[in-house]
Amino acid sequence: MTFEEARAQFPVLERYAYLNAGTNGPLAAATSAAIAEELERESREGRSGSRWIERIIGLRDEARYGLAAVIGVDAEHVALTESTSRSCAIVFSGLDLTGDDEIVTTDQEHFGLIGSAYASGARVVVTDADEDAILAAVTPRTRLIATSHILWTTGRRLDLACLRERSGVPLLVDGAQSAGAVEVDAGGFDFYTVSPQKWLCGPEQTGGLYVRDPERLRVATPGHFAAASYEPSGAFEPKPGAARFDSGFTSGPTLAGLVAALGTHPDWRYERAAATAARCHELLSGLVEVVTPPRHSTLVAFRPSADPTELVAALDRQDVIVRELPGRNLVRAAVGWWTNEDDLERLAAGLRG
Repeated sequence: MTFEEARAQFPVLERYAYLNAGTNGPLAAATSAAIAEELERESREGRSGSRWIERIIGLRDEARYGLAAVIGVDAEHVALTESTSRSCAIVFSGLDLTGDDEIVTTDQEHFGLIGSAYASGARVVVTDADEDAILAAVTPRTRLIATSHILWTTGRRLDLACLRERSGVPLLVDGAQSAGAVEVDAGGFDFYTVSPQKWLCGPEQTGGLYVRDPERLRVATPGHFAAASYEPSGAFEPKPGAARFDSGFTSGPTLAGLVAALGTHPDWRYERAAATAARCHELLSGLVEVVTPPRHSTLVAFRPSADPTELVAALDRQDVIVRELPGRNLVRAAVGWWTNEDDLERLAAGLRG
């Protein structure tokens, strides 16, 4: 598949310089068609009966295997969830933390992670988003390090292997800005989340959670698909593997869209995305203060000279879609493998005014 053919999958790119996959990626025509087709199927054939149930289970299996392949792990270690926020909550609640325990995290985390950390009952220790600062905060009371692989604010990529090896503490990784954007091998970590609606260009209300050792995490909030069997009393036998953490029912159209989305990405996606992000960094460096370190991620965050809210609105009027990071005086461009030079030039032209 050529770049032009791959890019043409996304109708939104015909008009917009769409640079906000860090929030929601563009939807491919095949993804939209799969959702519509599945919805039509359910309209014709209903949403119950053995054939419908078998189809839902089959789509769940396809989605699980597809997400596992993205982060380089076996499918039996992946749970299907609704979001990274939900995935984080599953981990925090399943560890049975108390006020005597500590979670070490950073001041650059999304609320989807840090909000659940505060709700866990443990003491939350917030450090600078720096490997040495995180390691310095670890004490004998630390039960978990919870941080992003790529920071959603600055686009900095953390050295997770260093954190895991030097701390000896279990690691929960928010992979919202990494899975699908950069090549990931999550097998060396304890927990790793996936947000398919971002860089994988899937439907909303989809998510994945890698659990290295499912037996060591309690099923604290069992969903319908968590149990291999259960009693009228509510007692249940968890499913083997990470499927016990599947958080709830995902509709057939959503599952069909996710499976279709996972099939839209070319083999060369990571190399292309990295090169295009580097080009974006180069173009913007002469116009604004870029805060993302070079070649760290597919996010390019910058501090504009103008008011960020007004700048994002002005760019939107020019069909250039970027995101303001509220309260941080930053604007963020998210560069995908589908981004072309014209998209970047339109952003640069908008910054020049």
